[in-house]
Amino acid sequence: MISRIGLVTANDLLAMKNDGFRYELVDGELRKMSPAGGEHGQIAGRILRRLGDHVEEHNLGQTYAAETGFRIASDPDTVRAPDVAFLSHDSLRTIERIEGYLPIAPDLLVEVVSPSDTFSEVESKAASWIDAGTKIVIVADPRTRTLRVYRGSRSIEVLHEGDTLDAGNVVPNWSLAVSDALLLN
Repeated sequence: MISRIGLVTANDLLAMKNDGFRYELVDGELRKMSPAGGEHGQIAGRILRRLGDHVEEHNLGQTYAAETGFRIASDPDTVRAPDVAFLSHDSLRTIERIEGYLPIAPDLLVEVVSPSDTFSEVESKAASWIDAGTKIVIVADPRTRTLRVYRGSRSIEVLHEGDTLDAGNVVPNWSLAVSDALLLN
């Protein structure tokens, strides 16, 4: 299955048999991920519904749920799977319809922090998405009750309960209250 000594490709990952775990591929190295917990899944689902309803109502593009792989680097390959993702029609026009991983970074994505995630892991993942071309990375952290919003490698905004995320520059007219996203109501 491994095409080069020590490195796994996106095609190798796609062909792997399901062993009950989720994986991401980072610079050709497999990273095992535990299944998401209940709070994590509830937050990701809530944000996906809010975003997906808006995107569909205004015909802005496509949204993607967790488990959707995006190949954001090649040779060595990196395939990541955010909890929520959005691609605009403009971005979708740049790729052909494929059955494997999407060969593009999402325009906007959400990562929900799990109890086992470290701050440095989350920061590294957000930076890799930004470096790959994602315009907005939203890190939803139920422990700190915050949304960290990355709009570039040096632009990080921390939103707290009572604040509202405005993503209108990437998803026209879409906003999300921190309290709504993190189930703080």
